[in-house]
Amino acid sequence: MKIVILGAPGAGKGTQAGLLAGRLGIPTISTGNLLRAAMQQGTELGAQVKDAMDAGRLVPDEMIIQLVRRRLEEEDCQAGYILDGFPRTLAQAQALGGFAQIDAALSIEVGDEEIERRMEGRRICPACQTTYHTESNPPKKEGVCDKCGGLLVTRRDDTRAVVENRLHIYHEETEPVKEYYRRQGLLAAVRGQDKLADTTQRVFEALRISL
Repeated sequence: MKIVILGAPGAGKGTQAGLLAGRLGIPTISTGNLLRAAMQQGTELGAQVKDAMDAGRLVPDEMIIQLVRRRLEEEDCQAGYILDGFPRTLAQAQALGGFAQIDAALSIEVGDEEIERRMEGRRICPACQTTYHTESNPPKKEGVCDKCGGLLVTRRDDTRAVVENRLHIYHEETEPVKEYYRRQGLLAAVRGQDKLADTTQRVFEALRISL
């Protein structure tokens, strides 16, 4: 199954993508992880990616499309995958349609005020990129990753000013993608809930996947 997950930054896309990937036995392709890997390589492309992400701007379409297309050609993606954070623009969605056939586009709907509250409590493990939240999805031991034992940190792009800018970009650039998939009959919208398990149940029901 090939799934696109849409939603504002902090809506819970990464968490739900991980749960779906575990249930279906397919990889999650996070553009955020692809971009961070590019930054770590120290190339000119990586430097450009870093500047955009630190300011909360969208990385240019051609960079994202190139990274994603190469990743989807790898062996572990042949049986299916979950795209988390791509496509973010209509141009990206149209480009994706040229080299991949998507089965469903899941939109996790969360209001702006709730997004800002969530982002303030979000923590991430730099080692394995697992995401937590101080209230809704805390680690078993405060400040420590359950999976690898790494120390959790607050991402630089989770500051209020950057979050507000990212939300503005999302409404302007990404929401048209929902209409694109709606017209194709592929869109499934789910209202994000306070409890993680409640959101997960709605996600699986919308995609007709048993828990």
